[in-house]
Amino acid sequence: MSNIKSSNLGYPRIGENREWKRALERYWNGESTQEELIAKTDDIRLNNLKKQQEQGVDLIPVGDFSLYDHVLDTSATFGIVPERYDYNGGKVDIDTYFAIARGVDNAVASEMTKWFNTNYHYIVPELNGATPELVDNRALRFYNEAKEKLGIDGKPVLLGPITYVKLAKGYEESEFEAIVEKFVPLYVQILQELEEAGASWVQIDEPIFSTNVEEEVVALAEKVYAQFAEKAPNIQIIFQTYFEKIFHYERIVNLPVKAIGLDFVHGDSLNILKANGFPKDKVLAAGIVDGRNVWRANLEEKLTTLETIKQFVNEEQLIVQPSSSLLHVPVTKTLEKKIDPVILGGLSFADEKLFEIVTLTKGLQEGREAVQDVLTKATEELNSLQAEYRSNDEVRNAVAGLSKADADRDLPFAERIKLQDEKLQLPLLPTTTIGSLPQTPEVRRTRTKWRKGEITDAQYEAFVNGEIKRWIEIQEDLDIDVLVHGEFERNDMVEYFGEKLNGFSVTEYGWVQSYGSRCVKPPLIFGDVSWAGPMTVKESVYAQSLSDRFVKGMLTGPVTILNWSFVHDTTPRYEIMKQIALALQKEITALEEAGIKIIQVDEPALREGLPLDHAKWEEYLEESAYAFRLSNAKAENDTQIHTHMCYSNFEDIFECIDDLDADVISIETSRSHGNLVSTFEDNTYTKEIGLGVYDIHSPRIPSVDELKQNIDRALQTISPKQFWVNPDCGLKTRKEQETIDALRVMVQAAKDTREKLSAVPK
Repeated sequence: MSNIKSSNLGYPRIGENREWKRALERYWNGESTQEELIAKTDDIRLNNLKKQQEQGVDLIPVGDFSLYDHVLDTSATFGIVPERYDYNGGKVDIDTYFAIARGVDNAVASEMTKWFNTNYHYIVPELNGATPELVDNRALRFYNEAKEKLGIDGKPVLLGPITYVKLAKGYEESEFEAIVEKFVPLYVQILQELEEAGASWVQIDEPIFSTNVEEEVVALAEKVYAQFAEKAPNIQIIFQTYFEKIFHYERIVNLPVKAIGLDFVHGDSLNILKANGFPKDKVLAAGIVDGRNVWRANLEEKLTTLETIKQFVNEEQLIVQPSSSLLHVPVTKTLEKKIDPVILGGLSFADEKLFEIVTLTKGLQEGREAVQDVLTKATEELNSLQAEYRSNDEVRNAVAGLSKADADRDLPFAERIKLQDEKLQLPLLPTTTIGSLPQTPEVRRTRTKWRKGEITDAQYEAFVNGEIKRWIEIQEDLDIDVLVHGEFERNDMVEYFGEKLNGFSVTEYGWVQSYGSRCVKPPLIFGDVSWAGPMTVKESVYAQSLSDRFVKGMLTGPVTILNWSFVHDTTPRYEIMKQIALALQKEITALEEAGIKIIQVDEPALREGLPLDHAKWEEYLEESAYAFRLSNAKAENDTQIHTHMCYSNFEDIFECIDDLDADVISIETSRSHGNLVSTFEDNTYTKEIGLGVYDIHSPRIPSVDELKQNIDRALQTISPKQFWVNPDCGLKTRKEQETIDALRVMVQAAKDTREKLSAVPK
């Protein structure tokens, strides 16, 4: 019998119809009990396992399921709870768990940031002198559950100690090794208890080794995993990496573990394998099917690649798996009924990717002839898909003819801002919001009715206009300086534009988790992108007609549209980015012609797209900044261009932020509790900026004093003449009353600070 096995690294949590999201939100809203939440999520988790079992996956992950975030799960496993929460040791209860993620009245939420270069957000662990202890062996619980209820000998999944501590905060770099060592005996205990329960394989995720880690970190891994091998000798550990090639290849593949998991989709792992070989005593877990995109694999090519990989392992010591957890793709394409059948044939969501994995495994075990029918059908569908690719020579020629100067505005910022100040006449510390306002159940229900044809276009437009009018009045009553129309017509900040631009398609059920219960539905880019006509003008003009205050036009930028879409690889990504930029350039012109003088072009995904390999940073940042500037290049000098960015390590891209040449940038910072301000202490920034003063991802209402402190901290480094006061992100997911209450606090904090600074002219 062949030793080659099929495996999965992780399965989407959300359910085919987002049942997981609804269960969480019902509990948070007080509409269900804790027991009902647990029962519902247990059903979802077991169904996820059963589907993988029925597909014939050999190594099925257990413990990858979460009620919020797998990094937070790791913190809860070891009792890592910040001191501001009411926690007295022992297993972390569900309400404390959610409080860390979402905040409560007397304690702000923990910081949230992007998981490597994805749009998934994790809750940053706060170590701050904590003494970890094993308070809940959740890996053991989920292993036993799968075994007892479904007869599955699962593969427990753990976030590795080195990656976990690297992602944490609250310690000095010199303390890193000592802190990791605190966790080692606890991991050993987990492994020993799994060993006693009969587990044979354990997947330990260490994606930090797909980044440019220092040699000292590799040396620490050698020490840590040697202890695991000594103390739990019968457990077969898969040291799992993903998202890029591994650095320090020869040392990592020789760690004292049974298997090494490599990503053969992203990075250059195949050439590294060919150049360096692979240890004969180890299993190679080959991530061969893309776990982060939705386009079906070319199974003929993938099988050829696997046959090449097989030459470098001993006695068929090979595992076939996705390149990463399938957390980053939708659950199944079987629910899609409206999309072009040819495009549907070219899609592969989580369930379909598992079928691809099992097919490839069988092809390696039994030979190509055993799966030839599947390979032939896959090739036919890929050929049909390629024939449907929507090329546009006019767009391609426009991109080919671009020069560096084509992305420059007429005047430099120092001259533009004088014209803008004269035009806008805003007060010191102007207040605004980021863009979206609460999308109530009524807003979502009405949009659904419109999509189903239950109400007319005119009825839907009247409803949207009613919401815009109501919220313009609310914003004026709150005395916000620069208003927004609220984006009530938009389902999502990227999907909306995917529905309006040429070159895109959209799905009905292609949801993926972004953070907590927040799910997004990335559009598909399957063609050259071009402007089909005004996308945002009608609503912006209507909103502006209702107020004497300026109303921002709201667009999503080219980098974010690209990074938050599922992009087919026919056209190079940077070329598509420029195509999107040229389309947005036309939309900005249309907004200006309609009288809109402040236009926000959001780029929340710019930092998350930064490659894990530092050698690729320069090209990415240059291309991203160019595309953003290209979007705005034809804007009039007295039109103020804003942009917004989400949770990120901004010190890595500070020069790029400046290179964007946006007149005003707002940055999501509240969960970092002011830490980002240090970036501006170390760097000179001359343009205008808003550092988000309160966290919109938490339902808690901040106090005026709290926000004044946040403003004062920023003003120690940033001139009041540069500073804007705003929430840290859009308000779409918040409830209406909590939004109004928080904005009232924000405006009051700005007014109090403005009064204190009244001697400083704008």
